[in-house]
Amino acid sequence: MIPTLLLIASLLQPAAAPVPGVGVVAFENSGASGAQQAFLTGLAQLHNFEYDDAAKWFRKAEEIDPDFALAYWGEAMTFNHPVWMEQDIAAARRALKRLAGTADERLAKAKTPREKAYLRAVEILYGDGDKYARDFAYADAMADLHRAYPDDVDAAAFYALALLGTAHEGRDAATYMRAAALLEPLFPTHPGHPGIAHYLIHSYDDPVHAPLGLRAARAYSAIAPSAGHAQHMCSHIFLAMGMWDDVVTANEAALRVVNAARASRGQPPAACGHYPSWLEYGYLQQGRIAAARQLLADCYKISREAVAQQTVGPAPRLAPDKLGIPSLLTMRARFLLDTEEWTSEVVAWTLPPSGRRDAEVLERFMEGYAALRTGRRDEAAAALERLRRARTALDAELTNAPPSDGTPASARAWAEILDFELSSLLQAARGETPAAIDGLRAAAHIEEKIPYEFGPPFVDKPSSELLGEILLEAKRPAEARAAFEKALALSPARTQALVGLMRAAEQSGDAAKAAAIQAQLQSIWRHADRAPRARP
Repeated sequence: MIPTLLLIASLLQPAAAPVPGVGVVAFENSGASGAQQAFLTGLAQLHNFEYDDAAKWFRKAEEIDPDFALAYWGEAMTFNHPVWMEQDIAAARRALKRLAGTADERLAKAKTPREKAYLRAVEILYGDGDKYARDFAYADAMADLHRAYPDDVDAAAFYALALLGTAHEGRDAATYMRAAALLEPLFPTHPGHPGIAHYLIHSYDDPVHAPLGLRAARAYSAIAPSAGHAQHMCSHIFLAMGMWDDVVTANEAALRVVNAARASRGQPPAACGHYPSWLEYGYLQQGRIAAARQLLADCYKISREAVAQQTVGPAPRLAPDKLGIPSLLTMRARFLLDTEEWTSEVVAWTLPPSGRRDAEVLERFMEGYAALRTGRRDEAAAALERLRRARTALDAELTNAPPSDGTPASARAWAEILDFELSSLLQAARGETPAAIDGLRAAAHIEEKIPYEFGPPFVDKPSSELLGEILLEAKRPAEARAAFEKALALSPARTQALVGLMRAAEQSGDAAKAAAIQAQLQSIWRHADRAPRARP
């Protein structure tokens, strides 16, 4: 036994520093010394969700040491995105097969029991069965690995992430808190580790728990200043707390990092996608309408130029800001809904086809909404019929989609809410106010039941906010106030809802409350070029 232990110890490499700017990781392994920096940089970027860059570094480690089992493990891990419920199982299996053709042959190349445990876990993750079952089996394997190696900080981090990846139907508070409980003790003892701070933020990025994640959010941008996702990720907490200046600062920093990398490759700046979408929303809340309009115009220009090359996912996912044209549709909807610029050129844009049913539902909703806001009821009614046809097609796609693809229940609820909102607004325009209020109450009830989605409102015009606006128009300020308070519980410090709440307080005779909200809005809008318009 002693000679075997000495042999294993002689194989293990001390931790080498990754490339600066991506975090501090230490992962004892049996790879060649020349492969260490590449491996550790890949590991840090894997924790940062910089998946493409991580894969590049793991492949570099493979080139240096072709028998380095954990390098192939790392590359395979870059094809699993647990929080986003995405997985490219074919690409992952190809990466593993480059190590060896079978699981047993690959396992034989892992030189220590701990490395074998990591290989077994990834074989389960990409093994037989549907993704739901594999996600739970993988989480169990990571639990075993964590128990076997309690001092392995990466085992704890990946176990926490695996737990988050089992919340297939959306945020489940109990599961998220289990992940947080694993990470909290490690945060003070591993202050430079990118995964600990990152996964804590994911565990806490909802309005109820966000204050618990503020320490991690403040730390993470400094942990990995060269990772665009790390800069953006802090805004998950800031947005959930209505900290608009911080939301904007974080996403501006993310774009600086991303665009510097794009410039080094001779690519133009990013105009559409996740970070511009969040940044636009932050600008809108700040009242920086010109800045939001410029982001939107840039995305529109790029989308039209690239329409022939647009890659569209095969299944309907409600994360449209991760793709160019769906990102444009979402950014345009948020801009119009939050500025009420229904006569601007943005309304008249000819939008490139997205090829996605969820995007089509949103586009039909916006057509009807714009028509109603400019007094064209017949056009709004026609748009509602088109929305319902698109909704039926979306439902069919969701029924036929793989069970691992997103959250079909939330997708159906989202489309139903848009239907309720547009039909209720049409009823209100016809003078059928009681029916409109009933419809919006039903929409708000559905929305409250949807698991919280991190980021800007899952429903771009929150139904409780719209209900409050209709109630204000109906001179029912007490009920409107309750509706706006519900909206703000889901979207803290959202300025459209704050304006509504201020007006409801004024109409109710609560001057003190109205004055307090006015002061809050003045603080939020202190850099505004104009305050966003709000109804009524």
